[in-house]
Amino acid sequence: MEFGKLTNAMRKALPLKACGAVIVAAGTASRMGGIDKVMAPIGGEPMIVRTVRAFQNCDAIRQIVIVTRQDLIVPISDLCHGFDKVQAVMVGGSSRQESVEIGLGALSSNMKLVAVQDGARPLITGAVIDRTVRAAHTYGAAAPAIPVKDTIKVVQGGLVAETPDRSTLRAVQTPQVFDADLLKGALKKAKDAGAAVTDDCSAVELMGMSVKIVEGDERNIKVTTPMDLKIAEILLEEMQ
Repeated sequence: MEFGKLTNAMRKALPLKACGAVIVAAGTASRMGGIDKVMAPIGGEPMIVRTVRAFQNCDAIRQIVIVTRQDLIVPISDLCHGFDKVQAVMVGGSSRQESVEIGLGALSSNMKLVAVQDGARPLITGAVIDRTVRAAHTYGAAAPAIPVKDTIKVVQGGLVAETPDRSTLRAVQTPQVFDADLLKGALKKAKDAGAAVTDDCSAVELMGMSVKIVEGDERNIKVTTPMDLKIAEILLEEMQ
């Protein structure tokens, strides 16, 4: 057996590292037409509750920190009162990157892995969380993703500049799970370099680290617009 494969096999055999979750729900929901998306009802309860419950019920997750807006601290704290894994509900920063850093700082130091989740993905399942955490335990960085169905065009100045091979493209979801020290270092490097990263994988990739892709779930959509909210309701009915 090759050394790399032997190392991975040995890591898989070790007990799963303690993993904490940072759930980011600090956005302004500017595309929701006045709807506060993390508090919007999905199946009769606020979206954030469904997101948090998935992590509460997943055995791979030990702690949860929720990062949100100042005006939502009390409402979300009240809603999550019964979730014993929730360690803190905190005010986020001026960017998603800053919010993630704040959440990381609130997790216990014995959380060797960290899962970063969009609060607006209320249909995340325990199966996706579990397999992503297990992949990160082995590879140090992992994220769920699904194949891209549409043909993607790179456009410059209103003209098509490139058509990437669709078979190589994936739409990345959350949770994105990392070795905690790796993510902290990656976010700091991105900030110091003034790099604008759209997700946590991008920050880790700047460190030269490869991210293991695992099977995502088409139902694990991010609610960004009122139409997404309607789609989420339909998907939830099918899941129940």
